[in-house]
Amino acid sequence: MQKELISDAQLVSNYIRGEESALEVLITRHKQRIYSFIYSKVFDRDISEDIFQDTFIKVIRTLKRGKYNEEGKFLPWVMRIAHNLVIDHFRKNSRMPKFDNSGDFNIFSVISDNALNAEKTIIKGQVEADVRRLIDELPEDQKEVLVMRMYKDMSFKEISERTGVSINTALGRMRYALINMRKVIEKHNIVLTN
Repeated sequence: MQKELISDAQLVSNYIRGEESALEVLITRHKQRIYSFIYSKVFDRDISEDIFQDTFIKVIRTLKRGKYNEEGKFLPWVMRIAHNLVIDHFRKNSRMPKFDNSGDFNIFSVISDNALNAEKTIIKGQVEADVRRLIDELPEDQKEVLVMRMYKDMSFKEISERTGVSINTALGRMRYALINMRKVIEKHNIVLTN
């Protein structure tokens, strides 16, 4: 019987029984689909190649351990392994791209320039220090609401419960805090953008 006509499930069980060539047929049969899927996520040939290799290393280990039980669903199972490895890759490199369904891909969501990031971190740190100084100049009640809202991510309901004032009062204090900060920024010509 020609190997091309053998089902994935049969090839998997042949491989498990020791027929090494059965795996080659499976890889050849699905390489294009799996590789294209990986490449569509990482946009890099070398990384795609690595993830593709890792996918099949994982497939082989699982089959050899006798842990495979996706009877007749070989391709979706391999795609799931590939998908998880893509996610692991981005986690390791801590630059998970934002995938949206519009089909538009923003290259800057993947490219990470360390020098630029270092500079941004310094600027961000400076801006945050300036903002903290501005906050310190606010009246205590306004400062309290602003810190709870911006840094502790509390809702106005939570702020109102914590401070013992109505939600409207908490909202008012936040509004005045922002107005006062704006006045100080204008007075000192502070630039808070990078």
